[in-house]
Amino acid sequence: MQLDDAQKQQVSTWIEEGASLSDVQNRLEQEFGIRLTYMDVRFLVGDLQLTPKDPEPPAAERPEEPAADVSAPPAPDALGEDAFPPADEILPPDGAPSGAVKLAVDQITRPGALISGKATFSDGKKADWSLDQFGRLGMVPEVEGYRPPESDVIEFQKALEKELMKLGY
Repeated sequence: MQLDDAQKQQVSTWIEEGASLSDVQNRLEQEFGIRLTYMDVRFLVGDLQLTPKDPEPPAAERPEEPAADVSAPPAPDALGEDAFPPADEILPPDGAPSGAVKLAVDQITRPGALISGKATFSDGKKADWSLDQFGRLGMVPEVEGYRPPESDVIEFQKALEKELMKLGY
């Protein structure tokens, strides 16, 4: 359907007033009896070289700026080096039970993984872990057949969740 110059001018006025594409679509039908699909309205606005404005949220509804997280590690650029220490610096020495699960993220991710790293459990046993693109967790212990205690698994999952949030996953 073709619009005449007066109708095109009216569409331009509506857009300049801050009307959304759906508003334009409704007004065209109400005022001119012209029924267009949303996509047709998008093409019309594009042909007229107009850009709809995003409405400003009311002052009461504006989200507050999040406070700077001082616990987050600085960006690698700010340090001039990698922001994450090597896994060996985070893990306790062999045979030294720490009473808690330690988790480290690899600087170079394992092939086929979204993220990977190393874990040391409360009994001092170590395992490599990885998370794939489907959210599946894989764990390869240093000692074949090793299974960490249930409490360590829960603690590992919590530590992994915290680390993933810090990294923006």
